[in-house]
Amino acid sequence: MPMTPCNLTHPWRDAEGDKLGEECGIFGAINAADAAAITALGLHALQHRGQEAAGIVSYDGQEFYARRGLGHVAENFSNAEAIAALPGHMAAGHVRYSTTGGSGLRNVQPLYADLASGGFAVAHNGNISNAMVLRGDLVSKGSIFQSTSDTEVIIHLVATSRYPTIADRLVDALRLVEGAYALIVMTPEGMIACRDPLGIRPLVMGRIGEAIVFASETVAFDVVGAELIREVEPGELVLVNFAGEIRSVRPFGSLPPRPCIFEHVYFSRPDSVFAGRSVYEARKAIGIQLAREAPCSADVVVPVPDSGVPAAIGFAQESGLPFELGIIRSHYVGRTFIQPGDGARHSSVKRKHNANRALVEGKRIVLIDDSIVRGTTSLKIVEMMRDAGAREVHFRVASPPTAHSCFYGVDTPERSKLLAARMELEAMRAFIKADSLAFISIEGLYRAVGKEGRDPACPQFCDACFTGDYPTSLTDLAIAEARSAELPFADPKAA
Repeated sequence: MPMTPCNLTHPWRDAEGDKLGEECGIFGAINAADAAAITALGLHALQHRGQEAAGIVSYDGQEFYARRGLGHVAENFSNAEAIAALPGHMAAGHVRYSTTGGSGLRNVQPLYADLASGGFAVAHNGNISNAMVLRGDLVSKGSIFQSTSDTEVIIHLVATSRYPTIADRLVDALRLVEGAYALIVMTPEGMIACRDPLGIRPLVMGRIGEAIVFASETVAFDVVGAELIREVEPGELVLVNFAGEIRSVRPFGSLPPRPCIFEHVYFSRPDSVFAGRSVYEARKAIGIQLAREAPCSADVVVPVPDSGVPAAIGFAQESGLPFELGIIRSHYVGRTFIQPGDGARHSSVKRKHNANRALVEGKRIVLIDDSIVRGTTSLKIVEMMRDAGAREVHFRVASPPTAHSCFYGVDTPERSKLLAARMELEAMRAFIKADSLAFISIEGLYRAVGKEGRDPACPQFCDACFTGDYPTSLTDLAIAEARSAELPFADPKAA
């Protein structure tokens, strides 16, 4: 299965780099007559989690087959020929938004390798926070890497493990891994799905007749017609063989789970269920809580589409203000748009969003958005409202200030570029030129997603992007910071 490396720029990303990048999406099916077709359809439902590239690997009982390409799922898997090239009763797929390793074709997943035990394919959502250390150790022992993705570290760790079974080798490999992962693994024996011990990244299991399916979100099951069985538990490996037998093992003990709270805020589709709660209902509840914490004297509530819509509905209902689509989003600004030059960056917001002047002019507006990252997009949207004649523009944010970078598979700017890391609230308000600015509190966010509050001794979610409370070691970061500060080389075991 040759893979041709290439370089790829990102014209379809937010031109200002002012949104948190989606993670990745994974889907797998075993004991399904049309496994590749089901996987392609499931990936369509997960397209929002990664728009850079897509890939599917299938297995027919004798051979593994792979097809990977840059761009959207529809560009690579929408015709009969593409699906026919992926025969077999087992398939796994991946939609990619690169967080490590760059975006060349050689990094498009699922990654595949021929091991001594047979073929091995892996689709990974997350980020390995000690991949640099592990990779260096493997290379020093003779491993040859074909990609720059942190996911390939897992393959090499499995290949060099001395345990007898592939499942034991995978467990042996994952014991050395830090960070966040949801994995779908294919071997000649069947499929293995697993989550990191804290369950930072999501993964669910379902059924279509005799077939077992796995996905990053429940919405993929709705689209393919699967019945949700349950979440794959944190630290659990679910093994499914071709006889339909399902086995669960929990080799990492039992730790208090820390799923990513930003799934509720932004990443998951509103029609998914995450951590036992409707994402749409959670976002509405966030808006309700935000209205209670930061009420505003205004005429109309306007969401920043599309991610701000459910929270804006909740804010409007709680505050008694009318909800209006004061900003209209173009859904046709995508990866095919050619940037004519740096000057075009300044019109990027207007290409994507346009003020609905008839609803905005002369009004006191409350804008609701899911987050503020760099602040440049928020500034341009406030200016857009003023240019359309808004009398006042108040900004309300359906998450706490994003003041820390994510190292668990979310594409965030370095901390020095995060507005909340550089400025206090009043300075942030002045930067985006709003009449007022308020964020939901971390306690309010926890209440909105169904908790009594945040337990500071053992938080119920990973909220490091808001609090800086990282739930795992960050070995690679510690070493990089030590090097940049010209300190003696850090001992990875002590980091």
